[in-house]
Amino acid sequence: MLAPAAAALVLGATLSSAAPSVDRRWNTKPPAPVPSGGILTNGTVPPTYRAVSEFDFQSIFSVQEFEEAGIGASERYLIQFMAEQEVGHATLLSNILGPSAAKQCKYNYDGAFGNVREWVEFCQKLTRWGEAGVYGFLEHLDSRDSATLLLQSITTETRQQMIFTQFEGLFPMPFWFNPALPQAWAWTLLAPYLESCPPGNPHIIFQNFPALNVTNPPPAINAQYNAAISTNRTALTKPGRKVNFVWEDPGKTVSYDDSYRTYSAAGKPKFAAWVSQLNTTYTPLYNINGNSASTKQPEGVVFPNTGDNTPHIVNGTSFVAIVDSDTYYTPFNLSLINDHVVAGPYVYIAG
Repeated sequence: MLAPAAAALVLGATLSSAAPSVDRRWNTKPPAPVPSGGILTNGTVPPTYRAVSEFDFQSIFSVQEFEEAGIGASERYLIQFMAEQEVGHATLLSNILGPSAAKQCKYNYDGAFGNVREWVEFCQKLTRWGEAGVYGFLEHLDSRDSATLLLQSITTETRQQMIFTQFEGLFPMPFWFNPALPQAWAWTLLAPYLESCPPGNPHIIFQNFPALNVTNPPPAINAQYNAAISTNRTALTKPGRKVNFVWEDPGKTVSYDDSYRTYSAAGKPKFAAWVSQLNTTYTPLYNINGNSASTKQPEGVVFPNTGDNTPHIVNGTSFVAIVDSDTYYTPFNLSLINDHVVAGPYVYIAG
């Protein structure tokens, strides 16, 4: 199956150094391994990776199915054009890296979606974690020249994400700020869809966390809401909503060639860490039973003194992980949370 959307994930930082040799099959629990280099960070992976795939929706779904979701011929052409944009982005990155550039991998999205609406939701999630992953490392790049070029590509990706949100019939941007993710979080979300990569492609050094799932996700897909420029659904959830989690144990083989395994250096699960807008907000877990627990969606707004219209802390397509500590972090140093991640992240569509 050809992939439905282009993943905007650049997992790179030190563009010119060689990667150290790291064994990913850990049997002990040292701090999470990271390569050297980067600006004010404990590590960034040397090869810049761009996960690029093709839109081939015409071979997956019929025109009638797209029309029933409100996605007409003009909108389908826009999807095609976004795929062409991704070719340009991949070309840019290949030019930056030269001979060390990774070759395109094969992806398998079987089970990720079953109809047009689910396909659109998957695309808006994928582009969200792609852009968030870039925001997380962009200011840590040793190569500031390359960072400028990557910024120009990721601003295009941001527009793609909003378009898929509109195609899902959601409010296009129910937030004031886009979140940023550590590279390991973005890699954890992408890795399960990699089926194979050409020999010689760089090995990704960032860790893969155990998978996290929410068993009562917000109802983002709604047949009453077709693709639209905007709707009045500015939120799908409310603060205080009960959220139920289940997660996997570490040690599972993920991604291609059996060369990556999930790993956690964290202690016992205690909190849910919500990454949305500018904040990392913690809520305590309760009903903890093995690999399951519950929490409440956070209260609060971004800026308390800006009137009644300030958005809730968690809104839009956000991220949540299970952690062992409620340590304070800012977007710039959020990668320090990795040693405390039990499982996750999960892509949570709050609005």
